Amino acid sequence: MKTIDWLIILLYLVLAMGLGLYLSRKASKSIEDFFISGRSLPWWLAGISMAATTFSIDTPLYITGIVGTRGIAGNWEWWILGISHITMVYIFARMWRRSQVITDAELTELRYGGEMAAVLRFVKAFIFAVPINCIAIGYAMLAMVKVVQALEIWQDLGIPEDANYLKLLTVIGVSIFVLIYSGLAGLWGVVSTDFFQFFLALLGAMVVAFYALDSVGGIHALVEKVPQVAQVVDKDILSFFPLTLGGEGSFLQFSQTAGITVSTFFAYIFIQWWSWRRSDGGGEFVQRFAAAKNEGEAEKAAWIFNIMHYIFRTWPWIIVALAALVIFPNLEDRELGYPKLMLEFLPSGMLGLVVASLIAAFMSTVSTSINWGASFITNDLYRRFYNPNASQGELVWVGRVSSVLVTVLGAVAAFFANDVATVFRLVIIIGTGSGLVFILRWFWWRVNAAAELSAIVGSFLLGCVTSLVIKDFGTQVMVNSLSITLLWIIVMFITSPETPETLNQFYRLVRPGGPGWSQQRISTGLAPIQDLGLDIKKVLASILLLFGAMLATGGFLLLQPLTGWVCLVIAVVGGFWLRQLNKRKTFSIPRPGL
Repeated sequence: MKTIDWLIILLYLVLAMGLGLYLSRKASKSIEDFFISGRSLPWWLAGISMAATTFSIDTPLYITGIVGTRGIAGNWEWWILGISHITMVYIFARMWRRSQVITDAELTELRYGGEMAAVLRFVKAFIFAVPINCIAIGYAMLAMVKVVQALEIWQDLGIPEDANYLKLLTVIGVSIFVLIYSGLAGLWGVVSTDFFQFFLALLGAMVVAFYALDSVGGIHALVEKVPQVAQVVDKDILSFFPLTLGGEGSFLQFSQTAGITVSTFFAYIFIQWWSWRRSDGGGEFVQRFAAAKNEGEAEKAAWIFNIMHYIFRTWPWIIVALAALVIFPNLEDRELGYPKLMLEFLPSGMLGLVVASLIAAFMSTVSTSINWGASFITNDLYRRFYNPNASQGELVWVGRVSSVLVTVLGAVAAFFANDVATVFRLVIIIGTGSGLVFILRWFWWRVNAAAELSAIVGSFLLGCVTSLVIKDFGTQVMVNSLSITLLWIIVMFITSPETPETLNQFYRLVRPGGPGWSQQRISTGLAPIQDLGLDIKKVLASILLLFGAMLATGGFLLLQPLTGWVCLVIAVVGGFWLRQLNKRKTFSIPRPGL
């Protein structure tokens, strides 16, 4: 890289650090300020922060690898999660905000009671904060390491080329930098830097896509050249679906050249979106919902996340992935196609801007994961089980120390990892199987702490096993989902239900809709705030709108007009249906102070 590139990167780092340090004063007041911004985030800031959190430096590398090995249809591995993210908008966002929690682990002792609820809270906080979260931080750091190595940054600084030595230097460097502002500024620093980091990262992705298209001669040339490369690898790269119309004996059949197997595709479509551990919008998203000003702002934040995540960001990444496939057809590690294309085709100045954008994407994700993991350790382990009477100042101090611990463990995971996509699937699979119990605990009184505990521990242990012994990811998803669902249902029925007092107290706080709380409605004399039937219809309409818009954009962009027009019609139908549903009256009641 040239001097101008280094200056641009340095300017970005100074601005990010300065903003984080400036906001550290807001994070020092209390644990709520440190972890949920004093419950005062506006919807647009919370939503953009959610989008920035899921836009890490690993994402373009991951998608480049996916498209290069399994074609565009391979993206259903993450596209299908849009169903749970849309469900989050209308069914869960408002309930999370009403619950008044700081973390999703805290919900366990609101929903359940007794010693089993306390054990569940401890186990959930530990598993989510340490192994799962630190592995996730590790694969983001691994992607950073790959980019730094591909761009030969250390060599430019005169440091000898030694793979392990350089990897260690990179991990240590990025860990310290992110830790400084996320550990000092808390969620205020995270979301505020997220806002401009997201748009910088999005601009960087568009710049790379522009130069990638230019390098292959434009979109028409790209669409013509990709099938030539695809013939060599015997994969249908440009198809959005691994299905073909017509054929012997059937109207619709699975493509013989699809980049993913039948079992994997159907596991995505019918199982993964409800079975994974964030099926009810859990994880870092809970922080944003809890930090939003009110329930309505939490819902709008969830919508802006979906729009940014699925419609705006998908196609620049895929275009770059296709161009990398054409330009580097023999590249052994497909994930490196993205940074190699940057290094070869971006002019001075633009290269610095894009590198800064990737650093921004990395920082937005890792800073959130650090803060989120520290919130579990501080709120659900230290305060709940070690020192319930800790002062607010002490809790903020524990939060900062916990941030260091989480960062160190993430760096260790990064140092020993080698493949972004493999680690991404590991993070998904070790939580797969528990999703249904997370959904049903909101709507069915009979779900108890023992059922959720067995689901969490079982999915983690079984996920570790199946990731080692089963190669096909779709098969892993099916085995885990069916086994863990059967396990927690059996555990639920052989153990006692929660006490009426616990159930009534939870119902008063959240007041969910549906038939699962009829007894609690009678006992408390309170009607539900949520109209579950109407919300489910809104989810269905929104799924048509979101996926129709996303695939229509890709269809027109990649010169597949039939796909584009069909999906556009689907999006319009979904949008019109949603508009009509939004005109109906709901049970929603203003709740001052929430």
